Amino acid sequence: MRSLVIGSGGREHALCWALRRENPDAELYCAPGNPGTAEIATNLPIAADDLDRIADAADMYGIDLTVVGPEVPLARGLADRLRAEGRAVFGPSAAAAQIEASKAFAKQVMSDAGVRTAPSGAFTDLEPALAFVDRQSEPLVVKASGLAAGKGAIVCTTRSEAAKAVRWLLDEGGLGDAGQTVVIESYLEGEELSVMAVTNGKDVELLPVAQDHKRLLDGDTGPNTGGMGAYSPVSIAGPALLERVKRDILFPTLEQMQRLRAPFTGVLYTGLMIDPSGIPWVIEYNCRLGDPEAQSILPLLSQGLTDSLWRAARGQPPARINVARGAAVTTVLASRGYPERPEKGAEIKVPDALPSGAIVFHAGTRRGEDGALRVDGGRVLTATGLGTTFLEAQRISRQTAESIQYDGKVFRHDIGRREAARVQQRRPIGASQQV
Repeated sequence: MRSLVIGSGGREHALCWALRRENPDAELYCAPGNPGTAEIATNLPIAADDLDRIADAADMYGIDLTVVGPEVPLARGLADRLRAEGRAVFGPSAAAAQIEASKAFAKQVMSDAGVRTAPSGAFTDLEPALAFVDRQSEPLVVKASGLAAGKGAIVCTTRSEAAKAVRWLLDEGGLGDAGQTVVIESYLEGEELSVMAVTNGKDVELLPVAQDHKRLLDGDTGPNTGGMGAYSPVSIAGPALLERVKRDILFPTLEQMQRLRAPFTGVLYTGLMIDPSGIPWVIEYNCRLGDPEAQSILPLLSQGLTDSLWRAARGQPPARINVARGAAVTTVLASRGYPERPEKGAEIKVPDALPSGAIVFHAGTRRGEDGALRVDGGRVLTATGLGTTFLEAQRISRQTAESIQYDGKVFRHDIGRREAARVQQRRPIGASQQV
């Protein structure tokens, strides 16, 4: 099989890594890729949203399966373009990708499907939005409806903060076109989970559940980012909860998309809030694998990923995906100034010898003319640790993050802190407390 992965981040490096592990002798391409994917695939210098050149490359290289990583090319119709040419592509149509590209659309889908979510309103004009804010209880969340690279949700403690956020988006154009429509919703209390399902539009195969860490700094402080780390599995996501998620959220959502004549194929990402009573509420949908969740989830898959993607891309029920025992923890290494103004250019030193169980996935990196690896984005690398236990995986991830060197390195030291607390609570008295 000749496969093409679209994208250039840590998620796409992890996808290439997982596909290569299952298919050591297959022809694997990545567009545009990064220095990490170049070690396991053939990079094609084509932007992820250059639909014409990607279609030409699929013809030129005889691609059997295209796997689209990021949301932007999906929202612009890359899957439609390739399917129209008779090619198997894993990823939703532009119409279905609205479930991420428009939070207002996603909220309407949830409402029509009877999916539990925070009460909200969507607005394009400033005055009605401000009037809505005045009528709500505190705290509130103000979201840019469009694609904002994971940075479009603003948690507001007070109505005045919410009003300021609304003005920034609608009046000042704070996030450009992404913020021309705003969604204002009630704040949900609880613990977040990322549940992803491979689907052909009707059937689902769940991937291991992960928990993302959006805030930049330890203790969930600092600004929201695209994600500073993740871990999988999550102990609170037991079989009963996942069955409830499938019954009450995934299947009703897929059925509603069918009714809208926008059947969803690909990975349906459901961002959940589990409230104190254990009930799941939907925060958001994404139309692709999460990043950095993918860098934790994909290394845990022992068999069946390629077959599942291939079958779903052709409209068939996804194959069963086997999951290895153990845990994975991923720590994101960012650059100074991220997320607002990330600094680029610093030379990166990755040790030749990494801890056993460590994998380093590239995201915002490039090779300089001198051959040196350099910072080229906000999220630079992800350090994934694999272990037989969560604490072992956490230790390996943290040690790997500490061992990589470049000027301006920023990373969190507490990825998986909630899971670590649960582990400590389960330890017998007198057991080692090292984390």
